[in-house]
Amino acid sequence: MGVNYITKDGLKKLKEEMEDLKKNKMPEVIERIARAKELGDLSENAEYQDAKDEQGFIAGRITELENLTSRSEIIDNKGNKDFVTVGCTIRALCGDKEFKYTIVGSNEADPTQGLISNESPIGRAFLGHQKGEKVVVQVPNGDMDCEILEIT
Repeated sequence: MGVNYITKDGLKKLKEEMEDLKKNKMPEVIERIARAKELGDLSENAEYQDAKDEQGFIAGRITELENLTSRSEIIDNKGNKDFVTVGCTIRALCGDKEFKYTIVGSNEADPTQGLISNESPIGRAFLGHQKGEKVVVQVPNGDMDCEILEIT
C-alpha cells in the first residue's frame, strides 16, 4: 500500500471516527455481547451472533483507519501552481463544458462535490500538466479532450 494523500480536515475526520469507534462503539458492542451471553445457549442466540458480527466489523474498521492514518501524507495546498498536483483545484474545458475539480486522495474523493481522486482516470490524466495544456481523459464511453484553463 502506498501513501494516502489527504487534507488536514480529512485526516482529522478519520482520527475522530477511529476514536469514536474505540471509545464508544466498541465498548457498546462488548456490553451487548456480555448481555447476550447471560441469556444462555449461544448457538441459537441471534443477539449474540449479531453483536459478534458487529464487533468484527468495528475491529476491522479500526485496523483500516489505523493503517490509513499511519501512512497519510497531508496535502499542502500552498505549493507550486505551475502544474497540477494533489491538493490543487483546476478549471478545465472538456468538450464544450467547463468543469472545476479539486484533486484529492482516494479516501476523500466525492465526484458529486467536484473532489476527484488522484487515482481516478480523470485525476491521473490531469496530474503533472500545466495551464493551457490539453489532456485526453479516458472515460467509459471513450476519450474526452480537455484543456486546463486554471490551476489554483
